[in-house]
Amino acid sequence: MKNRSIVTFFQVASVLMMLVAVALLAAIATMHFAIHGAEVQVPSLKGMTVADARSQTAGLGLNLDVDNRYYSGDVAAGYILTQSPAPGTVVRREWRMRVAESLGPQKVDVPDTVGQDERLAGLELRRLGLEVGATVRLPYGNAKEGTVLAQDPPGHAQGIARPSINLLVAAPDDAPDGYVMPDMTGWQIQSAQGALAKVGIKVAPPSFVNMPVGPMGSGDAFPKLPIIPGAVTAQTPLPGSRVDQSTLVKLTVAR
Repeated sequence: MKNRSIVTFFQVASVLMMLVAVALLAAIATMHFAIHGAEVQVPSLKGMTVADARSQTAGLGLNLDVDNRYYSGDVAAGYILTQSPAPGTVVRREWRMRVAESLGPQKVDVPDTVGQDERLAGLELRRLGLEVGATVRLPYGNAKEGTVLAQDPPGHAQGIARPSINLLVAAPDDAPDGYVMPDMTGWQIQSAQGALAKVGIKVAPPSFVNMPVGPMGSGDAFPKLPIIPGAVTAQTPLPGSRVDQSTLVKLTVAR
């Protein structure tokens, strides 16, 4: 009788252990589904229209944002040039997908806004479908405050990458013996040299450097496009420094 009780006890204990093991396996499976069921693999969007890409990503539970637009002679307008995260990346649902959209080949003639009021220049650029990029202000007593002194790219430029025009605008000249050095990084060297020469600041022959092509972005970071050859990457004196006609500005330029 005692032996039968012991056997029954071990049988019950075995059943309970099996039930616990099944419960643990079910819990692990549930956790695995909860974690991985909320994940999705990023599809390749390059070459798709923005509308098709938005539809596909929405079906996967992803959010699509067009962060940048660039001219392209190879990719038709409305199609995707680059994306982040890269195809194949596993992300959570509701993740933000960032893409750059092609504007197709450049068809807009860049207007010459030099000498115009900043506000009127901005209106003209937007009317043509262009954007006002960086606006740099330089104290300059020989022009009315708000007058455009120079622009980058210059008027009628061809082969520009982005539909944005940077402006150098006259600011009140509170220091007649000098100027505040503007930030010229990102400007094409010819535009930067012309803008500085316009106010009488000397520019040394530029130093050229080779710029490596960066990797595609990962995670939630947008991929950085390579720096356009001829763009200013560094300068001396630094932006904000006091300069005058005796100052020699040195510019480093991407080759």
